[in-house]
Amino acid sequence: MKRSVDYEDGDYSQSPTDDPVVKKPMFEAAKPSRVLHIRGVPNDCTEGEVIHLGLPFGRMTNLVIARKKNQALLEMADLSAAETMVKYYSERPPQIRSNIVHFQFSRHEQLKTESNSALNAGAQAALQVADKLIGSQDLENRTVLRIIIDSMLYPITVEVLKTIFSKVGQVLRIVTYTKNDTFQAFIELSDAIAAKTAIETLNGQNIYNGCCTLRIEYSKLQTLTVKYNNEKMWDYTNPNLPSGHPQQMQQQLSNENTGEGLLGSFESSGFGALSALSGIGKLGGLSGLAGLGGMGNIGALGGMGIGNMGAMGGMTMGNMGSMGRMGSENMAAMNRMGNMGLGMGTRGMDGLGGTMGQRDHGQQKNSVLIVSNLDEEKANPDVVFALFGVYGTVLRVKIMYNKKDTALVQFADNFQASNAIVALDKVRWCGKSLKVSLSKHSHIQMPKEGQSEGWLTKDFSGSPAQRFRNQGAKNLANINPPSATLHVSNLSPTTTEDHLTDLFSQYGTVVGFRFLKNERKMALIQMGTVEQGIEALVNLHNREVDGKYNIRVSFTKSSV
Repeated sequence: MKRSVDYEDGDYSQSPTDDPVVKKPMFEAAKPSRVLHIRGVPNDCTEGEVIHLGLPFGRMTNLVIARKKNQALLEMADLSAAETMVKYYSERPPQIRSNIVHFQFSRHEQLKTESNSALNAGAQAALQVADKLIGSQDLENRTVLRIIIDSMLYPITVEVLKTIFSKVGQVLRIVTYTKNDTFQAFIELSDAIAAKTAIETLNGQNIYNGCCTLRIEYSKLQTLTVKYNNEKMWDYTNPNLPSGHPQQMQQQLSNENTGEGLLGSFESSGFGALSALSGIGKLGGLSGLAGLGGMGNIGALGGMGIGNMGAMGGMTMGNMGSMGRMGSENMAAMNRMGNMGLGMGTRGMDGLGGTMGQRDHGQQKNSVLIVSNLDEEKANPDVVFALFGVYGTVLRVKIMYNKKDTALVQFADNFQASNAIVALDKVRWCGKSLKVSLSKHSHIQMPKEGQSEGWLTKDFSGSPAQRFRNQGAKNLANINPPSATLHVSNLSPTTTEDHLTDLFSQYGTVVGFRFLKNERKMALIQMGTVEQGIEALVNLHNREVDGKYNIRVSFTKSSV
């Protein structure tokens, strides 16, 4: 059922199935009003792009875009600002996405829309961002963002970034690169509102469930120079660029000393394949993004790829931000964005508000991880193997010769490597926060016989300490993140509580113990902290106790 808002000289109708439509286009001159009528608005523009034109003239209080009519109504806070704006743009017509737009006074004295309506949520979000920008230094030359992606378990492409950031404004250029084994990107947006909205609403959110976390900050670069259009970079203002190799540009950006630091501490939002998590949820306290109506989640990336996206937080993206199209009836319209084939892991995950399907194993075959920030005094191949072996079959471990706090860990397959990343990245051990990510190496090369540093690399493929005998092992489905409580199995029938307590007390404080029911071959031991739990596990797993019994130690969610 339509909802109409009556004005002094006409109706302005809003419908869940139609864009707002101005019933009476007013092209003739009208007396000065706080409400401005804008003609020539592109049908794919965002609220932020319209509001950006009003930023230099003062505070704005409301906005409605009639995309089907290529029109908009913008309400200024005071009449003098509106008069100055009309006079200025009458002499110098502005452009939105290369379209010249025309300003004139509207016959409406005020826009009486429902500010808390989902149909107007995108406009209200953009207006809130504009209020923060007015009078701040962010207003000028702040359109280039630096993006760092943490816990990147799945490939992130230029197309993925373009799709996400297009929801806050027009994306002009993107450059992606790798620095310190971390995927990073620069994204240049068309205006300051779009850039600010991205920081306010996307920073700290996950692209996919429990992983691929966006960290966004302003870059000190004023603009991006893109020489090629390819899988690493793209200039959307110049589609005729060649697709030459981007290595030179990527190296230039990777080595550039901009002085930009990271955004600070980041807490992992979950354990990906280990638990079901929502995707991009609360957006910086705002009810929606500029150009989107009240997004709670950034869309549904289906198992068939972004080209088949569904609802963006309950609203489809078919109209690139048009508000009011509820449900999934317009999913087919998203095909014009291209089937990018971003399938996801071997288990379905909820990401970006939707369900990820089966991932094609051919897309991510790398099973080698790079682990940094280890304790140099304690790090050795056996210790690293014991910890990472909790999450899969570790074939080889190599401690870096010139950087003893860094190691390479090779798993039997990429799925197990992914489990290790989501479980161990940013986990604290020995007072330091581990950094775990995919390595550029496809395998670990064993050293030649007789090399002095040969002890730094070890092959564990035949080790009796392996936890998983085959790919279908039952305990592959029961792995847990690091915990203070440990599950100990393969105990001797004669092993006593005092014996185990004394043994585990060497690595921290034992605060709880119990044998499992009538089965004295298994027990639960609770250490004082998670770090103590890790320390006990890496030192005691496969330790021989009471003769021929080698105990098995694992993390558990059970309580003592």
